[in-house]
Amino acid sequence: MKLPMVQRAAWPAAAMALLTMLGTTQAGAAAPWQKVGGDALSGVSGIAFEGRSADGTEVRALVVHDNKGSGQRRLSRITHREGSDDISPVTWDGPEPSGLEAIEAVPGMPSEYMAPASRGIVYHLRVVGDTATVVDYAPLPSIGEGDDFESFALVGRNGNLAALWADRGAGADRPATLYSAPLTFASWGQPQFGSVTRRAYRAPYPAVGAARHISDISVTDSGRILVSSAADAGDDGPFDSAVSEAGRVSVSAAGRVRMTLAPSPTVLGTFPQYKIEAVECLPGSGDALLGTDDENLGGHVRTAPFCGT
Repeated sequence: MKLPMVQRAAWPAAAMALLTMLGTTQAGAAAPWQKVGGDALSGVSGIAFEGRSADGTEVRALVVHDNKGSGQRRLSRITHREGSDDISPVTWDGPEPSGLEAIEAVPGMPSEYMAPASRGIVYHLRVVGDTATVVDYAPLPSIGEGDDFESFALVGRNGNLAALWADRGAGADRPATLYSAPLTFASWGQPQFGSVTRRAYRAPYPAVGAARHISDISVTDSGRILVSSAADAGDDGPFDSAVSEAGRVSVSAAGRVRMTLAPSPTVLGTFPQYKIEAVECLPGSGDALLGTDDENLGGHVRTAPFCGT
């Protein structure tokens, strides 16, 4: 059943009461949600930072859409500023993916990105102007039975790359599985993964039966692992989500990846009414750019101060 707008508007008071009981703080209203899409084809499933305007007031980012039909848009560019967002299409040049769920800039490789689809195929892209060209693609390693991927992050340290990704999990019976591995590229551009480490993760919020424990990942400059978690009661909601600090990751000079998860993750902010599927720490800032895929209600973006050291 579609959630009436008047009912949506009544949620904040109830949500604040719940947050008080939980001892957490609802994310502030200084950076409100801004609409970037009005239907199920325009939700935001992943965000990758591209750059800023000369005066620093605008953030340019690529966003992916969880679309599966031939010819449907896979990729857009947004220009985010206080009060409004401009959205323009980016042409996909290459084999069409089914259900892109995340996108991440490759550290040290300007204009190059990686974007995984839900069943574990990750695409290496080169974006020039308004065209994204598929350089190559490969399966993620160590895919488990029933894995459904919604998240991806890259870390560049000491001249080495590491990748993090996760099966989203589902409710009490299936925690998320967070994977990490060294990453290199073949001379022709194919992603190549090293030895894989995996850890189970359970989100502290939302605590509902069908919650997805990890719907996206971002890593701060100091190595903090931030994850979003989301609950979806249907294509018309209601939705609920949170961003939490899950642990830390480091990459040694020898390329060894070390990932540790916190025994009790810290909830940084909760977002009733919205289904966060994109978290991107913005370079040179303590802010994260958040994106939602609210199914029939479209997509929204906003910033939140989650990425400071």
